[in-house]
Amino acid sequence: MASTGDTDVRGAVSDLLFEGKVLHDAGIVAPMRPDKAVRAARTFLRWGASPATGVAIAAIEHPHEIAILDERGALTWERLHRRSNALAHAFRAMGIGPGDGVGVMARNHRGFLETTLATAKLGAAALYLNTMFSGPQLVDVMKREGPKALVYDEEFEDLLAGVEPGVRRIVAWHDGGPPAGATTLEQLMADGDDSDHHPPPDKPRFVILTSGTTGTPKGAQRTSPDGLMALAAVIDKIPFRSGQTMMIAAPLFHSWGFFHFVVGLPTASTMVLRRRFDPEGTLEAIERSRADVLAAVPVMVQRILGLPDEVLDRYQLSSLRIASLSGSALPGELAIAWMDRFGDTIYNLYGSTEVAYATIATPADLRAAPGTAGRPPRGTTVRLYDDAGVEVPPGQVGRIFVGNEMRMEGYTGGGNKEAIDGLLSSGDVGHIDEAGRLFVDGRDDEMIVSGGENVFPREVEDLLADLDGVGEVAVIGVDDAEFGQRLKAFVVLEDGASLSEADLAAHVKANLASYKTPREVEFMDELPRNATGKVLKRELRDRQASGRDAQ
Repeated sequence: MASTGDTDVRGAVSDLLFEGKVLHDAGIVAPMRPDKAVRAARTFLRWGASPATGVAIAAIEHPHEIAILDERGALTWERLHRRSNALAHAFRAMGIGPGDGVGVMARNHRGFLETTLATAKLGAAALYLNTMFSGPQLVDVMKREGPKALVYDEEFEDLLAGVEPGVRRIVAWHDGGPPAGATTLEQLMADGDDSDHHPPPDKPRFVILTSGTTGTPKGAQRTSPDGLMALAAVIDKIPFRSGQTMMIAAPLFHSWGFFHFVVGLPTASTMVLRRRFDPEGTLEAIERSRADVLAAVPVMVQRILGLPDEVLDRYQLSSLRIASLSGSALPGELAIAWMDRFGDTIYNLYGSTEVAYATIATPADLRAAPGTAGRPPRGTTVRLYDDAGVEVPPGQVGRIFVGNEMRMEGYTGGGNKEAIDGLLSSGDVGHIDEAGRLFVDGRDDEMIVSGGENVFPREVEDLLADLDGVGEVAVIGVDDAEFGQRLKAFVVLEDGASLSEADLAAHVKANLASYKTPREVEFMDELPRNATGKVLKRELRDRQASGRDAQ
């Protein structure tokens, strides 16, 4: 019988072989000129798997190829490396060092990425702030996290009134000339020393805020991984390749947009950025840049497909190989509609800010089982538990727990998600089918009990979204004197549709148990969403409570 040590060795060797093959096939590990190979190897050994390593090696191997293409033009890898060096030196001169925080409230443009790289080179902590924050939200998060500096776009100037005066303010993007008396990133980089840095004593840290759909956003902190296994595991499922062009439409401050920046470094991919999402503008950018990859959230795909047919017919997207989606639920019919028009390109990643990734659905998965979240990549464990912490069998609904090396280290304000057997709660419930594919049924705190029956709103939402004439739908539980709770649906109709509350109820009754039928429907012009497209159900609950109080 093999010893535990032998098993561990065989597992380690198997992982190394897997990692090497995937990275080789992706073109990340490839032959290069001996002198460049020595410099690249020395950089990796000194810096490890840090964004600072990625940009430095890309500058060595591909100095004159385009790294960023945004509304200001193109930046090569060499220029990006040197500019972020200069910014890191300027930050250090301001007194920012290892472990210190730098807040970033910026849209998708070069300044966001240059700030991230500069903090990585210092070993500082980058705090990514939601561009949809109100002034009080920004002040609360800044006070809780305590960064030394705030890098922000000029458009957010009015939100900074309550931020501590001791926080250094640096403008990342401005229209027209630089604001009078302001310090700008461009000034810091123009005046800074662009020589290489010495590795910091600790790994850089990145704080990505939770979506805050049900409460105050929390800071989920993580460091760079020890190696490239996590990257290889994802690339094994989503076929990213070296030298691709990525249209990153998902917000960079969100974990999904940020993930594509992380992938873009070792693959030396050109990152196409636009500050604001525009459905047709995104199609134009993909065609103009011959993009291989579109990184988006599902609501962006929904809005693209909502364009008139005569507009969609102008774009073939012949270069597109990957439409990678995450950030919110992907309805099965939306994935099918995209693939029927633009080809089988959708890869959908399910995860959360806390657990990073859990499962990935390939185009084949989505064709075979629309609505699935897919299967775990190598090195990731997904298990479902009941309320007593007992693992549930396939087919039964349970709480989703995930384990991999990219999980967060904890919330910056203290505390963590619930853990069982070393796995972290994703905050969702779901079930696994006979083929091992995960389906997410809803949030574990959204289940309602109506007349003694358990109901998850996600099932009702997916059904109503399939009905012709329904553009968007969200379902919540509200108090009911007779049943304890009942379902209420908030519905956005497509232009020209004339569905009634009775039409919606009849559709649910014809397909689901009667107790899952919403007893109330409110029609809206649009649903409240955050920057990544997640429906803000707390705002719907507040709306419901306000209406009840007014009666």
